[in-house]
Amino acid sequence: MHKLTDNELNLIRLAVDEDVGRGDITSEATIPGKLRGCGIIRAKESLVLAGLPYAKAVFHAVDPKIDFVELKKDGDRLEGGEAAARILGKMRSLLIGERLALNLLQRLCGVATMTARFVEQCEGYHARVCDTRKTTPLWRRAEKYAVTLGGGVNHRMGLYDVVLIKDNHIDANQSIAETVAKARFAQGDKAPVIVEIRKVEEIEPAIEAGATRLLLDNMSVESLKECVGIIGGRAESEASGSVSLQTVREIAATGVDYISVGALTHSVAAADLNFKISAGDPASSNSA
Repeated sequence: MHKLTDNELNLIRLAVDEDVGRGDITSEATIPGKLRGCGIIRAKESLVLAGLPYAKAVFHAVDPKIDFVELKKDGDRLEGGEAAARILGKMRSLLIGERLALNLLQRLCGVATMTARFVEQCEGYHARVCDTRKTTPLWRRAEKYAVTLGGGVNHRMGLYDVVLIKDNHIDANQSIAETVAKARFAQGDKAPVIVEIRKVEEIEPAIEAGATRLLLDNMSVESLKECVGIIGGRAESEASGSVSLQTVREIAATGVDYISVGALTHSVAAADLNFKISAGDPASSNSA
């Protein structure tokens, strides 16, 4: 099971504090403190499930005595009406955790589901769909986890684990060869070196200088095919820029190894799930 970091758990506690403030005045006024209940999280549409560990952490941040029962696993495909989890505990606690847990689940399921759609469009080709750093600040690890559940791969987690040389780096050094050579000298073999290619003439000097992947940004399908042929497997190739569900299959057919899609995280629609709570003894409520 995906384990949350201390930072993520702290973010969840902060998010609960933001929502609760001085207290849930509605539930405190209308719900008896000892009343217990059972809540079911269900999909309302077809989706790839992602984020159960985060939802569980929300409810446990509200009340450690809540019983969070997974009825499905992250990565499962759910149809509308299928139950993902059953949550048992005090009604007030269930009501406090409801919105934040759903917010996280809906966001992460949306990312996983959109990723799966892109991956499906690439079936029959070897291209892998990957994410970018265009993520929600502080929630990057969760969103990148959701990408993997949809069948995608993570590009890089941050500025610290992969060298990514882009146009501004190259312009500051005046040549690709010099820029790559500096990165190679500084990093050795500790980190992959990806280089953005703006024109065909930059491919050879980038490869000769030690680039491990060439980022072919905002190129036409014809240009991508030409570049893949010139690279000839000497380095990995990655297409990026203006990739959509309508264009990704044609891009995959060019033979590129990776296709990076910022839309997986920066503009994905939340998936539709709901949380229905019924009052009563949770021990006698075992249906989903």
